[in-house]
Amino acid sequence: MALSFFKSPEIAPPPDIEAASLRSDRFRLEREVDWQRLEGIITALEKGRPGRISDEDLLDLPVLYRKATSSLAVARETSLDAATLDYLEALARRAWFQVYGPRITLSGWLRRFLGGGWSAAVRSIWLDICIALAVMVAGTAVGWLLVARDSEWFYALVPGGMSGGRTPGADPSALRESLAPQADAEGLSTFAAYLFSNNSGVAIMAFALGFAFGIPTLLLLVYNMAVLGAMMWVFVDAGLGYEFGAWLAVHGTTELGAILLAGAAGLHVGRTMAFPGNRAIMAAMRDAGVRAAQVMAGCTLMLVIAGLLEGYARQLVGQAEARLAIGVIMLVFWICYFALLRAPAERET
Repeated sequence: MALSFFKSPEIAPPPDIEAASLRSDRFRLEREVDWQRLEGIITALEKGRPGRISDEDLLDLPVLYRKATSSLAVARETSLDAATLDYLEALARRAWFQVYGPRITLSGWLRRFLGGGWSAAVRSIWLDICIALAVMVAGTAVGWLLVARDSEWFYALVPGGMSGGRTPGADPSALRESLAPQADAEGLSTFAAYLFSNNSGVAIMAFALGFAFGIPTLLLLVYNMAVLGAMMWVFVDAGLGYEFGAWLAVHGTTELGAILLAGAAGLHVGRTMAFPGNRAIMAAMRDAGVRAAQVMAGCTLMLVIAGLLEGYARQLVGQAEARLAIGVIMLVFWICYFALLRAPAERET
């Protein structure tokens, strides 16, 4: 009797906790077979072993995924135990990637993008490219004519750090020397990286400013090409027009092409905002944004190539004819690529 006095009584769990535990166990037991089946299918797909999945399981995958997401919604609503919630959230997330996730790897996407997707996006904004090209030509002409009329315009257009002594009235021998290549490639990698960064900034600005209905993009293109026109006049006036054109062509046909496409992409977005047509503005903007993003992704590649050409080929190749040949080859390559290479969907039709 004395021992029974000191014995601790058994404490029963509160009724609400016991009921919640029973409800959670019942919920799991009723659906656990489907969860395990879905998990087995997902695991086989994640390991790249679809051959181990039966046709019946493969056909039932979307149904099992919907059942799992429904179970997850019920579990959240009824506040089931944390372990069940964590399991269902992880299972639903893995299943989503198998049912709705991308079906293409990065290498596959690159093949599709470079094998016609990029060129198709460029052709789809042909009108904006024509407008941007006309604006760039006009900007070059404006810079040329302003400096030809009054050489003081050169100092207003061209930043002092960019001119590097290449100013109106400069000694032709000094101008010719500024076009000469370097004796070796030491430090050219840093120079190429700097040029890529600078050119990328111009291209990104031309694209980003397009969201203001494209007007700032057009102004930026005019200004940048006016700087080029002013610099061209200096060399032509010194009798070095051919040498300067060859010097510029090495990277210019790629670099200016990238800036042209970036400006056209920004203009395309701005023009779509201003004139959405019969579609809702958000739907029109979504489609325009997809096309413009594809064009800009390709512009990045062009700018990398332009940086390498400007940092290496232009600095190592001395003959004007060789420089001009490199520029012409690159120009023909880009024209053929964008005009002739068709996307897989276009080839099928």
